[in-house]
Order: sequence, then structure tokens, then C-alpha cells
Amino acid sequence: MAHATDLKKDSHPTSKKVTTQLKDIVKKLPLRVLSPADWEHWTTKGYVIVRDAVPQDHVQRLVDLLWRFDEKDPNDPSTWYAPQRRDHQMKELNGAGMVEIYNHQYLWDNRQVQRVYDAFVDIWDMEELWVAIDRANLNPPKQTPGNVNGFIHWDSDTSLRPLPIGVQGVLSLVRQDGDIGGFQCIPELFANFDEWEKTQPTDRDPHHPDLTGLTITNIEMNPGDLLIFNTLLAHGVRPNRSKDRVRMAQYISMFPADEDDLVERTERISSWRDLEAPKRASFPGDPRDWEKKNAQTAKLSPLGEKLLGLKNWH
Repeated sequence: MAHATDLKKDSHPTSKKVTTQLKDIVKKLPLRVLSPADWEHWTTKGYVIVRDAVPQDHVQRLVDLLWRFDEKDPNDPSTWYAPQRRDHQMKELNGAGMVEIYNHQYLWDNRQVQRVYDAFVDIWDMEELWVAIDRANLNPPKQTPGNVNGFIHWDSDTSLRPLPIGVQGVLSLVRQDGDIGGFQCIPELFANFDEWEKTQPTDRDPHHPDLTGLTITNIEMNPGDLLIFNTLLAHGVRPNRSKDRVRMAQYISMFPADEDDLVERTERISSWRDLEAPKRASFPGDPRDWEKKNAQTAKLSPLGEKLLGLKNWH
């Protein structure tokens, strides 16, 4: 296993090939999944929800897999609170229910759904994309008081110029509402970032906004809905305050393929083939090697082969 100093620090790729901020893209390709209203919402508020992005049978089998992988019983709450197997470098993620599974067939089945891919084609206005090799989440009700409002942060360093360009996505596997918690964000800050920044001290925290005067928006989703958000959208997770419901999700995002980056391409293919976590500091991986012991290399569709980088787009 690579040492921490050998690992890449970024867990969510940003694009080096795109120089226009995503909210400023002038569409050249016709919309495939998003409606014109969805597109306007995306460019002004920094996020959009793709309803019914994957079939319900995909949702259910992944839910069952995550329970099995995490060695927890959905009918026995006493099993829900086992300590995480490895700590995260991003301390906010400790105790957040991250499930260190990356390359199982069921994860890849959702990544290579045509509707999911087409939604990201709409977002990037290009077809040549790679899918991020990311993990899942299983989050039981909060046992201790903690911060009732959860946390808000940016994944990108908002002090950089030009600002980073990237997206993330969350596929909800259960009903997400006010009780069960989940994704929350501040759309008004995304829409008015330039003006807001002028009111902030020069030494402001580029990863955590001062929330004074800002309103947090809580997002509701149904099983199979995919939320895509701009990495410049201040966002976070609010705790699960339900009595007996577990929040579950898969993280899915896509970004422009860099087929000439042979190092990255080789690492992606090795991660898929050998069922290993990506070599990134934010992904601690599974010390049990459960995937290697209990799964086989995922079968990819022709689309999946291109999304991985196994085959070229052209």
C-alpha cells in the first residue's frame, strides 16, 4: 500500500481541459436529460436533481450490498454503530458513514447507466468524459447531539484564481428528507459569490464560508435520484435525526477525459481491475480488502470502457 505522502491529495477531480466556468458555458450540444429549466437552475443555483437516474432494481441491490459490505444488519440497530475502520484526513468525514467500496459490479452498473452519463454530458457540454471512481455512504441516526446543523464547506479552494472547475454527484438510495438529513447547500452564495467575497476579510477561510446572513437549503430526494453540484457550491451534510432510518447514497461524478495522461489512466484501470481504492489521500480504503475477497472485476459496457479509460472515445 502506498504511503500517505505518495497519495494524491484531491479526491474529486477538477478539469484542466475546460477553462470556462460551468455556469458560463454556452451550450453547443442539445440537452439530453436536463430541461431548459433544469439548465437555468444549474447555472444559477449550482446544483440540479436528475429524477429517476437509475432503475429501482439497481438501487435495491446496491442497498443490500452496502449492508453486507459494512457487516451491518438492517433489522438490528445495535449493529449500525460499529467504529469506522480507518480515519479520514478530512476530519469532517470521520463518523460521516463513508463506505470504502469502489469497484463492485453494482457501483459500475450505476456509473454506466446511459441516463446518468447523458446528464453529465449536458453539464459539461461534451461527450468525452471519465467517471470518478468513488465510494458510497451508510449513515444511521445520530446518537450524540453534536452539531445539529451539520457542516458547510467548499471542496475547492475558493482563493485560487482562476477558480477551479469541477462537479460532484450524489445518487440517493433511500428517501432523503428533513428527518434523515443529507445534502444541504447555500445557492445564494453560489449565485452572488463575487459580491459576497468583496465583503469578506482578505484572510478568510477559502474552504469554509462565514455563514452570517446566509440561508442553508436542505435538499429532498427519492431513491434513484441523482444530485449533481458544482464544486464552487458551498455545501455539506446535515445529521440524520430520524428515529430508525438509515441514509444511504453512492457518489457518482464525471469529468473531461484526459486520455493522454497515461499515469492517471493506468491507475484508474488498475483500481478497476484489482478492486482497489484510488490512490488518493482522501480515500483511506478498506483494510479488510473485502472487494478483493468477495467480488470479481466488474464487467463494463462499451460506454463503461470509455468512462473508465480502458478504451478511447475516438
